Amino acid sequence: MTSVFASSFSSSLNHRQSMLPQAPVEEDLPNIDFGFDDLRDRMAKFTAKFDAFIDLGRKRVLEERNAFRMNLAELEEDQRMKKKDIEIIQIKTSTQQQTLDKEEAETQEMEQAIASLAEQRDKHLAARDTLKAQIAQTQAEIDARLAAQRAHAQQQEAQSRYNVPELDFWITNLCLKIEGAGQEDRLKFVYSHIDEKNWEREAWFELVTSSRDYDVKHCRPKLEREKVERVLERVNESRELVVLLKGMRELFVEAVRS
Repeated sequence: MTSVFASSFSSSLNHRQSMLPQAPVEEDLPNIDFGFDDLRDRMAKFTAKFDAFIDLGRKRVLEERNAFRMNLAELEEDQRMKKKDIEIIQIKTSTQQQTLDKEEAETQEMEQAIASLAEQRDKHLAARDTLKAQIAQTQAEIDARLAAQRAHAQQQEAQSRYNVPELDFWITNLCLKIEGAGQEDRLKFVYSHIDEKNWEREAWFELVTSSRDYDVKHCRPKLEREKVERVLERVNESRELVVLLKGMRELFVEAVRS
Protein backbone atom coordinates (compact mmCIF):
# COMPACT_ATOMS: atom_id res chain seq x y z
CA MET A 1 0.00 0.00 0.00
CA THR A 2 2.98 2.29 0.75
CA SER A 3 4.48 1.69 -2.69
CA VAL A 4 1.22 2.59 -4.37
CA PHE A 5 0.96 5.78 -2.39
CA ALA A 6 4.58 6.63 -3.17
CA SER A 7 4.19 5.98 -6.86
CA SER A 8 1.03 8.03 -7.02
CA PHE A 9 2.72 10.83 -5.12
CA SER A 10 5.78 10.80 -7.42
CA SER A 11 3.61 10.73 -10.52
CA SER A 12 1.64 13.68 -9.19
CA LEU A 13 4.83 15.52 -8.44
CA ASN A 14 6.21 14.81 -11.89
CA HIS A 15 2.98 16.05 -13.39
CA ARG A 16 3.22 19.28 -11.50
CA GLN A 17 6.81 19.66 -12.49
CA SER A 18 5.95 19.16 -16.09
CA MET A 19 3.33 21.91 -15.87
CA LEU A 20 5.85 24.39 -14.49
CA PRO A 21 7.66 26.57 -17.00
CA GLN A 22 10.89 25.05 -17.95
CA ALA A 23 13.70 27.16 -16.74
CA PRO A 24 17.06 26.81 -18.08
CA VAL A 25 19.06 24.38 -16.05
CA GLU A 26 21.78 26.02 -14.30
CA GLU A 27 24.55 24.20 -12.70
CA ASP A 28 24.78 26.61 -9.80
CA LEU A 29 21.24 26.08 -8.43
CA PRO A 30 21.05 24.69 -4.88
CA ASN A 31 20.00 21.09 -4.28
CA ILE A 32 16.61 21.01 -2.53
CA ASP A 33 15.84 17.96 -0.40
CA PHE A 34 12.10 17.49 0.34
CA GLY A 35 12.57 14.38 2.55
CA PHE A 36 10.56 12.02 0.40
CA ASP A 37 12.29 9.01 1.83
CA ASP A 38 11.47 10.00 5.39
CA LEU A 39 7.90 10.73 4.38
CA ARG A 40 7.76 7.39 2.62
CA ASP A 41 8.99 5.62 5.77
CA ARG A 42 6.54 7.48 7.96
CA MET A 43 3.69 6.67 5.59
CA ALA A 44 4.74 3.02 5.54
CA LYS A 45 4.82 2.94 9.35
CA PHE A 46 1.45 4.68 9.52
CA THR A 47 0.04 2.24 7.01
CA ALA A 48 1.39 -0.69 9.03
CA LYS A 49 -0.11 0.75 12.23
CA PHE A 50 -3.38 1.43 10.46
CA ASP A 51 -3.47 -2.09 9.06
CA ALA A 52 -2.66 -3.48 12.53
CA PHE A 53 -5.40 -1.30 14.00
CA ILE A 54 -7.87 -2.53 11.39
CA ASP A 55 -6.86 -6.15 12.00
CA LEU A 56 -7.17 -5.63 15.74
CA GLY A 57 -10.56 -4.00 15.31
CA ARG A 58 -11.64 -6.76 12.97
CA LYS A 59 -10.51 -9.38 15.49
CA ARG A 60 -12.25 -7.51 18.29
CA VAL A 61 -15.47 -7.26 16.30
CA LEU A 62 -15.19 -10.95 15.38
CA GLU A 63 -14.59 -11.88 19.00
CA GLU A 64 -17.43 -9.67 20.18
CA ARG A 65 -19.70 -11.13 17.51
CA ASN A 66 -18.70 -14.66 18.52
CA ALA A 67 -19.19 -13.78 22.17
CA PHE A 68 -22.58 -12.25 21.31
CA ARG A 69 -23.55 -15.38 19.42
CA MET A 70 -22.43 -17.54 22.31
CA ASN A 71 -24.35 -15.37 24.77
CA LEU A 72 -27.37 -15.45 22.47
CA ALA A 73 -27.10 -19.25 22.21
CA GLU A 74 -26.82 -19.49 25.98
CA LEU A 75 -29.79 -17.18 26.38
CA GLU A 76 -31.77 -19.25 23.89
CA GLU A 77 -30.78 -22.44 25.74
CA ASP A 78 -31.72 -20.84 29.04
CA GLN A 79 -35.00 -19.73 27.54
CA ARG A 80 -35.65 -23.24 26.21
CA MET A 81 -34.80 -24.78 29.56
CA LYS A 82 -36.97 -22.27 31.39
CA LYS A 83 -39.79 -22.92 28.95
CA LYS A 84 -39.37 -26.64 29.56
CA ASP A 85 -39.30 -26.01 33.32
CA ILE A 86 -42.46 -23.92 32.99
CA GLU A 87 -44.16 -26.73 31.07
CA ILE A 88 -43.09 -29.24 33.74
CA ILE A 89 -44.35 -26.93 36.47
CA GLN A 90 -47.63 -26.48 34.61
CA ILE A 91 -48.02 -30.27 34.29
CA LYS A 92 -47.21 -30.72 37.97
CA THR A 93 -49.63 -27.92 38.88
CA SER A 94 -52.36 -29.49 36.75
CA THR A 95 -51.70 -32.92 38.28
CA GLN A 96 -51.68 -31.46 41.77
CA GLN A 97 -54.91 -29.60 41.07
CA GLN A 98 -56.51 -32.79 39.81
CA THR A 99 -55.29 -34.58 42.92
CA LEU A 100 -56.70 -31.82 45.11
CA ASP A 101 -60.04 -31.95 43.26
CA LYS A 102 -60.12 -35.73 43.63
CA GLU A 103 -59.28 -35.54 47.32
CA GLU A 104 -61.92 -32.86 47.82
CA ALA A 105 -64.51 -35.01 46.05
CA GLU A 106 -63.48 -38.02 48.14
CA THR A 107 -63.66 -35.88 51.27
CA GLN A 108 -67.18 -34.76 50.38
CA GLU A 109 -68.20 -38.36 49.69
CA MET A 110 -66.73 -39.47 53.01
CA GLU A 111 -68.49 -36.63 54.83
CA GLN A 112 -71.78 -37.59 53.17
CA ALA A 113 -71.19 -41.25 54.06
CA ILE A 114 -70.38 -40.28 57.65
CA ALA A 115 -73.50 -38.12 57.84
CA SER A 116 -75.59 -40.97 56.40
CA LEU A 117 -74.08 -43.45 58.86
CA ALA A 118 -74.67 -41.03 61.73
CA GLU A 119 -78.27 -40.61 60.63
CA GLN A 120 -78.70 -44.39 60.40
CA ARG A 121 -77.08 -44.77 63.81
CA ASP A 122 -79.49 -42.23 65.30
CA LYS A 123 -82.42 -44.04 63.70
CA HIS A 124 -81.17 -47.38 65.01
CA LEU A 125 -80.69 -45.93 68.48
CA ALA A 126 -84.18 -44.46 68.41
CA ALA A 127 -85.59 -47.78 67.14
CA ARG A 128 -83.62 -49.62 69.84
CA ASP A 129 -84.99 -47.34 72.54
CA THR A 130 -88.50 -47.81 71.16
CA LEU A 131 -88.04 -51.59 71.08
CA LYS A 132 -86.68 -51.55 74.61
CA ALA A 133 -89.71 -49.60 75.77
CA GLN A 134 -92.04 -51.95 73.91
CA ILE A 135 -90.23 -54.99 75.29
CA ALA A 136 -90.42 -53.58 78.80
CA GLN A 137 -94.12 -52.82 78.35
CA THR A 138 -94.77 -56.28 76.86
CA GLN A 139 -92.77 -57.92 79.64
CA ALA A 140 -94.79 -55.99 82.21
CA GLU A 141 -98.01 -57.10 80.55
CA ILE A 142 -96.74 -60.70 80.43
CA ASP A 143 -95.75 -60.55 84.08
CA ALA A 144 -99.17 -59.14 84.98
CA ARG A 145 -100.95 -61.82 82.98
CA LEU A 146 -98.78 -64.55 84.48
CA ALA A 147 -99.48 -63.23 87.94
CA ALA A 148 -103.20 -63.13 87.15
CA GLN A 149 -103.08 -66.65 85.74
CA ARG A 150 -101.21 -67.92 88.78
CA ALA A 151 -103.70 -66.26 91.08
CA HIS A 152 -106.61 -67.62 89.06
CA ALA A 153 -105.02 -71.08 88.97
CA GLN A 154 -104.54 -70.96 92.70
CA GLN A 155 -108.14 -69.89 93.11
CA GLN A 156 -109.31 -72.62 90.75
CA GLU A 157 -107.16 -75.17 92.54
CA ALA A 158 -108.51 -74.09 95.90
CA GLN A 159 -112.05 -74.23 94.61
CA SER A 160 -111.55 -77.56 92.86
CA ARG A 161 -110.63 -79.18 96.15
CA TYR A 162 -114.14 -78.55 97.32
CA ASN A 163 -115.89 -79.13 94.00
CA VAL A 164 -114.38 -82.47 92.98
CA PRO A 165 -117.20 -84.61 94.35
CA GLU A 166 -119.79 -82.20 92.98
CA LEU A 167 -118.04 -82.05 89.60
CA ASP A 168 -117.99 -85.83 89.39
CA PHE A 169 -121.70 -85.81 90.13
CA TRP A 170 -122.47 -83.42 87.32
CA ILE A 171 -120.15 -85.19 84.89
CA THR A 172 -122.12 -88.36 85.51
CA ASN A 173 -125.57 -86.79 85.47
CA LEU A 174 -124.96 -84.46 82.51
CA CYS A 175 -123.19 -87.12 80.40
CA LEU A 176 -120.16 -84.89 80.32
CA LYS A 177 -116.44 -85.37 79.93
CA ILE A 178 -113.64 -82.81 80.19
CA GLU A 179 -110.70 -82.73 77.74
CA GLY A 180 -107.81 -80.47 76.96
CA ALA A 181 -108.30 -77.92 74.16
CA GLY A 182 -104.62 -77.73 73.14
CA GLN A 183 -103.97 -74.54 75.10
CA GLU A 184 -103.13 -74.06 78.75
CA ASP A 185 -105.92 -71.55 79.39
CA ARG A 186 -108.73 -73.56 77.71
CA LEU A 187 -110.84 -76.57 78.63
CA LYS A 188 -113.08 -78.57 76.32
CA PHE A 189 -116.42 -79.90 77.67
CA VAL A 190 -117.96 -82.68 75.59
CA TYR A 191 -121.62 -83.72 76.02
CA SER A 192 -123.27 -86.93 74.88
CA HIS A 193 -126.89 -88.17 74.94
CA ILE A 194 -128.22 -84.83 73.70
CA ASP A 195 -129.98 -86.25 70.65
CA GLU A 196 -132.83 -88.67 71.30
CA LYS A 197 -132.36 -90.16 67.86
CA ASN A 198 -128.60 -90.63 68.26
CA TRP A 199 -127.28 -90.99 71.79
CA GLU A 200 -123.70 -91.17 70.50
CA ARG A 201 -123.87 -87.73 68.97
CA GLU A 202 -121.65 -85.26 70.81
CA ALA A 203 -121.68 -81.53 71.38
CA TRP A 204 -118.84 -79.52 72.87
CA PHE A 205 -117.62 -76.05 73.76
CA GLU A 206 -114.28 -74.54 74.78
CA LEU A 207 -114.06 -72.53 77.98
CA VAL A 208 -111.42 -69.80 78.34
CA THR A 209 -110.04 -69.53 81.88
CA SER A 210 -107.25 -66.97 81.38
CA SER A 211 -109.27 -64.10 82.90
CA ARG A 212 -111.49 -63.70 85.92
CA ASP A 213 -114.68 -63.93 83.85
CA TYR A 214 -115.47 -67.14 81.98
CA ASP A 215 -115.76 -67.00 78.20
CA VAL A 216 -116.79 -69.49 75.52
CA LYS A 217 -114.78 -69.27 72.27
CA HIS A 218 -115.87 -72.25 70.16
CA CYS A 219 -118.78 -74.69 70.25
CA ARG A 220 -120.30 -77.43 68.09
CA PRO A 221 -123.06 -77.41 67.03
CA LYS A 222 -123.04 -73.68 66.59
CA LEU A 223 -125.15 -71.74 69.11
CA GLU A 224 -126.57 -68.24 69.07
CA ARG A 225 -124.11 -65.89 70.68
CA GLU A 226 -126.76 -63.97 72.56
CA LYS A 227 -127.96 -67.11 74.34
CA VAL A 228 -124.39 -68.06 75.21
CA GLU A 229 -123.79 -64.55 76.57
CA ARG A 230 -126.82 -64.81 78.85
CA VAL A 231 -125.52 -68.10 80.27
CA LEU A 232 -122.06 -66.53 80.76
CA GLU A 233 -123.58 -63.59 82.60
CA ARG A 234 -125.27 -65.91 85.07
CA VAL A 235 -122.09 -67.93 85.54
CA ASN A 236 -119.88 -64.86 86.09
CA GLU A 237 -122.35 -63.47 88.59
CA SER A 238 -122.72 -66.68 90.58
CA ARG A 239 -119.15 -67.90 90.02
CA GLU A 240 -120.54 -71.46 89.95
CA LEU A 241 -119.33 -73.71 87.14
CA VAL A 242 -122.40 -75.93 87.31
CA VAL A 243 -124.52 -73.07 86.03
CA LEU A 244 -122.39 -73.00 82.89
CA LEU A 245 -122.48 -76.78 82.44
CA LYS A 246 -126.25 -77.04 82.81
CA GLY A 247 -126.94 -73.92 80.73
CA MET A 248 -124.73 -75.03 77.81
CA ARG A 249 -126.27 -78.53 77.80
CA GLU A 250 -129.75 -77.01 77.61
CA LEU A 251 -128.64 -74.83 74.68
CA PHE A 252 -127.18 -77.88 72.85
CA VAL A 253 -130.36 -79.93 73.41
CA GLU A 254 -132.47 -77.05 72.17
CA ALA A 255 -130.26 -76.60 69.10
CA VAL A 256 -130.39 -80.33 68.26
CA ARG A 257 -134.16 -80.47 68.58
CA SER A 258 -134.63 -77.37 66.42
